Amino acid sequence: MNHSLHIEIHGRQDPAAPTLVFSSGLGGAAHFWTPQLAALADDFRIVLYDQLGTGRSPAALPADYSIAAMAKELRELLAANRIADYHLVGHALGGLVGLELALQNAPGLRSLTLMNAWAAASPHTARCFSVRKQLLAGAGPAAYVEAQALFLYPPDWIAEHIEQLDIDDRKHVAGFPPTDNLLRRINALLSFAPGAALQQVRQPTLLIANRDDMLVPWTCSQKLQQALPNAELQLFEYGGHASSVTCAETINTALSDFIARVTHTYTAA
Repeated sequence: MNHSLHIEIHGRQDPAAPTLVFSSGLGGAAHFWTPQLAALADDFRIVLYDQLGTGRSPAALPADYSIAAMAKELRELLAANRIADYHLVGHALGGLVGLELALQNAPGLRSLTLMNAWAAASPHTARCFSVRKQLLAGAGPAAYVEAQALFLYPPDWIAEHIEQLDIDDRKHVAGFPPTDNLLRRINALLSFAPGAALQQVRQPTLLIANRDDMLVPWTCSQKLQQALPNAELQLFEYGGHASSVTCAETINTALSDFIARVTHTYTAA
């Protein structure tokens, strides 16, 4: 496929600035990372993009669409924009894209931060997506979008932000992706299972997980830690699946501290 992806570059523009490339989860949209921009833009160059077939990167995805294809698309996007040295920050599906980049030996990939990701989808996660697909087929996009918050956020956070969520839901329904694209992206994330190949991933890796994540059990990150040679796990009690939104300050601090450590390590070497 030959499609152009929407890309945004924020923050510091000088060559010495560490570059963070953010890859979103199932929704695929750059704006998912808005809570990170203000906190990190003074210290980093920040690259955001809309994944193929989502948001401002329209395309009809093929039936055999895969995480490997998503990683290839991101590699090509970074090369086209002369981004040669970077740290990948991925949420859920975006974390799988990061792992695949490492498995593809993507040039310039310095580190991985994987939030609520997995080495293989758990049966619980598969069941959640089965319910979501049935909801979409039986009740349509509006019901699918309304239910989405239940999988992403803690109950008290939903209650405190219900008015904004109602506004966001209307926007998401208006911009809902083609159903085939969504189903093929879900199939791609459920099919990702690199197995023993993860032992080849040498980049320093920060795993972030939340005990109250109701979509992806935190033990998936624990299993990733066991599979990856250079991984550390930061486990938080609260935040749900989308803790970069619900607990942005905590996540931003963890991310900044990790990047500072790994940048110092490879600069010193």
